[in-house]
Amino acid sequence: MLNIRVICVGKLKEKFFAEAVAEYEKRLSAFCRLELIEIPEERLGERPSAAEIEAALGREARQIEKKLLKDGTFICLCIEGGQVNSEAFARKLTEAENSGRPRISFVIGGSCGIAAELKQKADLRLSMSKMPFPHHLARVMLLEQLSRAETIQAGGKYHK
Repeated sequence: MLNIRVICVGKLKEKFFAEAVAEYEKRLSAFCRLELIEIPEERLGERPSAAEIEAALGREARQIEKKLLKDGTFICLCIEGGQVNSEAFARKLTEAENSGRPRISFVIGGSCGIAAELKQKADLRLSMSKMPFPHHLARVMLLEQLSRAETIQAGGKYHK
């Protein structure tokens, strides 16, 4: 069984996002071991400089690295990553599961993104769209795609 850890920067506060996350956690429990981890988002002033943002992202990156699953695949969700459709995403999960490393860590950054050095360490960088989405919505979208991928892998029907 695949072990999936989703590491997110920032606490999920909105009730509607939390309810959606809970629904997908329930759906995924039949297919994989899912763990959601929240890393506190670094606080920045009203108008932070580029250097302040970079330093904050570096501190977040160090916290994220401590939470990555050892001997597993590390996938970073970022706007400059490649895009795949649901079937290709399902194949990537199957490849990870059959690789002898059935452990995947997904990382979703906070409102300022993810440190460049952390993105470079990723086994794969994925983008959901060329348009940016709020990081809390990205969490729901990732879980939905994981649920869809598991349904595809199991040979079940899914809405296209």
